[in-house]
Amino acid sequence: MSRVPLATTTLLRCGMVAGPLFVAVFTVAGAVRPDYDPLRHPVSSLSLTGAGWVQIANFVGSGLLMIAFGAGVWRVLRSAGRPGIKPWLVGGYGVGLVGAGVFVTDPLSGYPPGAPQEIVYTWSGILHDAFSALVFLIGLPLACLAFTGWFWRRRELGWAGYSLLTAVAFVAAFVLASLGFEQDPGLVAVAGFYQRAALVVSSAWFTLLAVRLHGQRVPGVGDAGPAAARPRGRPGPQRP
Repeated sequence: MSRVPLATTTLLRCGMVAGPLFVAVFTVAGAVRPDYDPLRHPVSSLSLTGAGWVQIANFVGSGLLMIAFGAGVWRVLRSAGRPGIKPWLVGGYGVGLVGAGVFVTDPLSGYPPGAPQEIVYTWSGILHDAFSALVFLIGLPLACLAFTGWFWRRRELGWAGYSLLTAVAFVAAFVLASLGFEQDPGLVAVAGFYQRAALVVSSAWFTLLAVRLHGQRVPGVGDAGPAAARPRGRPGPQRP
């Protein structure tokens, strides 16, 4: 058994950085933006107005780091067997972030000032929501469930339970945020809080998963996979 190779380690470290970077940028940007209420407004609304480029860059940069992390997940899981769909779900989360940055959301909940409370969709906003679905409906929840099974089969019950609880907490927070953004009277004032809770939960799980896989022991030496660990036997007698 050998440690994770350097190239794979670099990709996994992208996963360690992506979540904390994403959360830190949208937290600071939301705190200093005039007329913006982090408890009420979605993270995506930070892409609007003249300073919107900061959050756009945050979406795209964090998404690219997550795509790289997905490649690292594939390399680690490939060395231990068939990777399955798990790396694609991680990478899909990253693609969703990139798309959410490229296609800017529409104004919502009165931000920017003068905007309507209910969203009025443009094509950019529709595509933004479509890519966001890769984050909220596909990438994180299904990745958590897929890794729940993987850790369960490896008898890592703590990680299996943590992955399952992350999926449940993420979906619950996302549903509450969505209801708030639909102007539910009891949730509209805290919709941004619930969305941020979902993103913090997902970012923490991805970060810790990257740390966990970084310490994974893999068969063989280098990136050659399991075949590299099998010693070659001496050739047997040749038949005429």
